[in-house]
Amino acid sequence: MDSELHWYALKVFQNKSLRMEDLLGDYVADTYVPVGLTQLQGEAHMKAARALARKSRSSILYCQKGPVIYKKEPLVAGLLFVHCSAEDIDSLDSQLHSENWLGKPQAYIFKNPERSGFAIIPDPQMKAFCMVTGQGGEGLRFLSADDLSAFKTGEKVRVTKGPFAGAEGYIKRIRKNRRLLIAIEGVVAVVTSYIPQPFLEKVTE
Repeated sequence: MDSELHWYALKVFQNKSLRMEDLLGDYVADTYVPVGLTQLQGEAHMKAARALARKSRSSILYCQKGPVIYKKEPLVAGLLFVHCSAEDIDSLDSQLHSENWLGKPQAYIFKNPERSGFAIIPDPQMKAFCMVTGQGGEGLRFLSADDLSAFKTGEKVRVTKGPFAGAEGYIKRIRKNRRLLIAIEGVVAVVTSYIPQPFLEKVTE
């Protein structure tokens, strides 16, 4: 059995990716949910502070940076990534379909459309996706796997300057603006805001 760790994608029902992420902490090596952060004030801030202090179930919906508390909002409904071995992903799949665990299926794991088994996300794709979405959701546009067919593939580039420096993807012109598209094949793609030409360099395959 392959013991190497790989990234896999899950679709979580009812948009409960943050709760599922918390639940899977003991089953996988790492998890990732792309989120945006909304600063809380007033009563919403106090409610979140109480939840964090009690470490209640709802505390997973918030994060605190110094005195400031933010609410985490998933950028893509129901999308969760897990980092684990092939053996662990098979075990997780069995757990997800076990009535003794959650009572009913709460998520499914994306499968490879070309061959049997679950879809393994290449590390470079995942690294670039995390780099871009880890900045928050401002200026980003997300596309489903079906939406990708509407966009012509551009040349592969690397961003050399700015907040996305180091990310690799494909140039797309959307409404005449040059943007970087990073796709996780069969799952999702993210398109950045406008990136100036001097900030880009071609990548030779």
